[in-house]
Amino acid sequence: MLDPRRLLRWIYIGRLSVAAAIFLAAVRVWLRDDTDVQKLLIATLAFALTVTVTVVSVVFSEIYRRPLRTNFRYLQSVFDLLLVTTVVQVTIADGQVSQFAALYILVIAASTLMLPPGGGLLIAALGNVLYVAVVVFGSETQMTFQVWLHLGVFAAVALGSGFLAVQLRREGEGKALLVAELGQLRLQADDILRNIRSGVLTIDAEGRLLFANPMAEQLMGLDLAARIGHPVLDAIATVAPEIAQSLRRSLTDRVRTARAEGTVANADRQFPIGVTTTFTAGDGVRTMSTTTAIFQDISDQKRLDALRLRAERLEGVAELSAALAHEIKNPLASIRSAIEQLSRIPRANEDERTLSGLVMRESDRLARLLSEFLDFARVRVTRIAPVNVAEIARNAGTLAESHPDAEGGVRVRCEVSAGDSMIVQGDEDLLHRAIFNLALNAVQVSPPGAEVLIEIEPLGGEQIPMGPAFESGGIAVRITDHGPGIPEEIRERLFDPFFTTRPGGSGLGLAVVHRAIEAHRGIVFHDRPGSETRFTVMLPRAQNAAAAELPIPAGATT
Repeated sequence: MLDPRRLLRWIYIGRLSVAAAIFLAAVRVWLRDDTDVQKLLIATLAFALTVTVTVVSVVFSEIYRRPLRTNFRYLQSVFDLLLVTTVVQVTIADGQVSQFAALYILVIAASTLMLPPGGGLLIAALGNVLYVAVVVFGSETQMTFQVWLHLGVFAAVALGSGFLAVQLRREGEGKALLVAELGQLRLQADDILRNIRSGVLTIDAEGRLLFANPMAEQLMGLDLAARIGHPVLDAIATVAPEIAQSLRRSLTDRVRTARAEGTVANADRQFPIGVTTTFTAGDGVRTMSTTTAIFQDISDQKRLDALRLRAERLEGVAELSAALAHEIKNPLASIRSAIEQLSRIPRANEDERTLSGLVMRESDRLARLLSEFLDFARVRVTRIAPVNVAEIARNAGTLAESHPDAEGGVRVRCEVSAGDSMIVQGDEDLLHRAIFNLALNAVQVSPPGAEVLIEIEPLGGEQIPMGPAFESGGIAVRITDHGPGIPEEIRERLFDPFFTTRPGGSGLGLAVVHRAIEAHRGIVFHDRPGSETRFTVMLPRAQNAAAAELPIPAGATT
């Protein structure tokens, strides 16, 4: 608002214009009259000096772009006063006040705006002194009412311009502060939009893309930055039809979409998303109508929802299993005891003893199954202590590799991330049995000579699940085999109790694994579709001390 450099440019133009006008007038008028040769000489010297000072000032302020310090600006104002005084001096005629005295007003007003507070009053005082000196002493003109009026006007202009300059400076400082705050907010908003895990894109009423953050490009797999200012809805519809449909509905019907779900199918993968849209109605002149879509990958949320539902279902099944096992176990023991006694009767024939043996064997099998049910229902952390997950995984892998079911020389290889601590708080026996079950399952489905890989690494960055359990970090254990893979139609049932695809299996192995990891406030899931299988276990480093006290069943597998 009060940029000294911009104000100086106008001062340069005005200064040269005044000097040139007086010089041309002197050449045209005073050259004809020999008595005015002195005035012509003064006008010529003033013009030459004005050109010289102005050129030097332009070089200093415009070409070299030096800082315009206060002394430099005072010198400019003083020189302008001297120039105006010279003009007034050479234009006084017959004792009459020069009509160019009004130029003092321009110099005083410009100085007041350009100089610090109080500078304008100093320039006005100096101008009054010079004006009086020229009028009274230079031309012997009397101090008439007109002269006093001029002096009063000069003082009034200085005061008025000073007041105006103060107000303008305050407004300028307020504007500068507002601009700085807006700039800071813009930088913060831009930083937030660039780093949030949600995609954000904005289009106008014509469907042209106005903004897209990097996450939107990453999620969609499109080069949206190159499409800024161009129609983009058709391109979005090819990879995310629900987003394009929500944007069109917001544009045409002014309908906001809240927490809708859709799918993004880019070149790399297909995943579910949550979509929210909003719109702004412009006035059509200064602002235009826009629609913004905010969307994010909700694969993890879907997975967590499935894990939560699975946990609730397992808890219900565990309670039912415990109740049924208690109700059946005692009558079953009585039946077995009665059959055993009947088989010992001397008059019992061979067929009766054979049937009695069959009933006792089946009773024992049912008793073992009921014991597994009870153990499944009572999976809890028995003790909490610092344990080395890497050491547990190595021991579980070695045990699974030497298991009788590991046919065909299947090898188990364990890889541990170097340089990081793999210590968590938990129940060592419970974690060992859970990881052993997963490793044994991998060994059992691997072809002869294959390799099962167990990877242990710390969780970092976006890998850490949300929630208070993982505030102190976590450890990931990934078990990968190269077996036939898991068919799509049974993946949702992997952790269901009593579900198995192997003859003779109880269907409790993965269900027990889930309950064991959940007891440590961790997560276990299958995350590698295709011809190989990978199960991932995520364990928090710290635990609460709330746990029941019954162990996981030994040897429960699917």
